[in-house]
Amino acid sequence: MTMRSLETDYLVVGAGATGMAFTDALIDHADVHVTMVDRRYGPGGHWQDTYPFVQLHQASQFYGVASTLLGTGAVQQHGPEAGLHERARRSEILHYYDQLLYHRFEDSGRVKFLGASQYHDDGASHYVTSRVSGETTLINVRRRIVDATYLAPTIPVTTPPPFGIADSTRVVPINALTNLDETPRNYVIVGSGKTGTDAIIWLLNHGVEPDRIMWVRPREPWMLNRAVVQPDPVVAFGLAADTMEAAAGAESVEDMFLRLEAAGVMLRIDTARTPTMAKTPTLGTWELDLLRSIEHVVHLGHIKYMTDDRIVLQDGAVAMPPDALVVHSAASGLQYPPVVPIWGDDKIRCQTIRAGFPCFCAALAGYVEATRDDDRERNRLCPPNRLPNNPFDWTQTQVRGIQATRAFNSEPDIAAWANSCALNPARIDPGRRDEPAVRSAVDRLGAVAEQGLARMAELAEGV
Repeated sequence: MTMRSLETDYLVVGAGATGMAFTDALIDHADVHVTMVDRRYGPGGHWQDTYPFVQLHQASQFYGVASTLLGTGAVQQHGPEAGLHERARRSEILHYYDQLLYHRFEDSGRVKFLGASQYHDDGASHYVTSRVSGETTLINVRRRIVDATYLAPTIPVTTPPPFGIADSTRVVPINALTNLDETPRNYVIVGSGKTGTDAIIWLLNHGVEPDRIMWVRPREPWMLNRAVVQPDPVVAFGLAADTMEAAAGAESVEDMFLRLEAAGVMLRIDTARTPTMAKTPTLGTWELDLLRSIEHVVHLGHIKYMTDDRIVLQDGAVAMPPDALVVHSAASGLQYPPVVPIWGDDKIRCQTIRAGFPCFCAALAGYVEATRDDDRERNRLCPPNRLPNNPFDWTQTQVRGIQATRAFNSEPDIAAWANSCALNPARIDPGRRDEPAVRSAVDRLGAVAEQGLARMAELAEGV
């Protein structure tokens, strides 16, 4: 039997946020054909699998692709986040990516999507096999392979709990909370990060009393105050200035984080404990108040195993609450593969560039791929960055991100593109550039930027 074959300029593996943002910028600035492949049936990556009540932890405007705004850019008028920009829910995000793929991408005739399919290669040729029919297609790639899954997150519903479980112990991923057959007497939430906090806030907002919740929190997390991460240049440059001022006067990384906390930038749930985790998702202060209502918090490290009546952890054991449902929210989320050049000899490996804002980083890489011809120059302009796990990592990520931002902003065309891109947190709308509040925030950052960066670089080196 003759194998079917396809011709394409780029084969993008992964149709999640990274693959979509890269492809969008690439086809906007280069006359190329792209084939996208994803093991899921549609676009959106982990959004296809995650829990139904999930919501972006950042403003919608910072998420998605460069050509098309996610949401309306509106500021919330009611509720606990009145005054902050809207944050999309899962259903809105999936609809957004669906419209992008099938109307903007495929209708252009320049993008083909192979869903429910698996990419593989033999070292010389590239193949895509349908997970439905089993048919394999040879993909003849004229230019590049793009790995948009290099930093793909892990989530509870697709990742087994990282601890042993007795056969009769009830453990479910966070997704199951919306479809329980029976109401448990107690809940045990496992996980220190955004997923665990989302589970607790959802339960509390649905009438579960705090004393029915045990929270197994292996590490204390630092989180960013959502109010200071907004698509507004006054807020954005104020955040940068606060960060540089905290770094400039810091005696240590820990001291820098305490200064950031005092400035209203960083939040921690338990002020009596020093956080060792700094993946730094955003958190609303209203959410912080709810999280602090949970008094039964277990601080004994990661779980080793659990039975119907006992939870055994690294540093001790506690009794399992009676008739408890254990909610698995302990997938690692962020991934930490080796940091390698984005433009490699064999493929493009999408990674973060500036600190945070992965969609902007992917769109930037797509733009640079489209407008530059030399991989050495591309890698100079877009050096790969690491994702943070602890405060020291976070400090290194900030330094590398600032250095990368200075590199790509030194190119007039990239700077102009970046300042027109809503995904860019440092964007200043030309119509607002001369506003007194904007100029004041920019000047405040300028006054401390060099001193703050120099000290932060020392802290990142352990000095």
